[in-house]
Amino acid sequence: MAVYSSRAEAELARALLEQAGIPAVIEADDAGGMYPSMAALGVRLCVSPGDVEEAEAVLADAD
Repeated sequence: MAVYSSRAEAELARALLEQAGIPAVIEADDAGGMYPSMAALGVRLCVSPGDVEEAEAVLADAD
């Protein structure tokens, strides 16, 4: 799991993972993006435990 400061950042990371064939889910308490200020604790990008290492590698390459 990675934590981002905005839904937009998390969506970009999710798209990178999905392009690499890694399913990912965004979890945020922001009313589906309608109230971004509600996501003060961050927006979480989650992958299955078996995909963590590969997902971390994909996201590290993107930086």
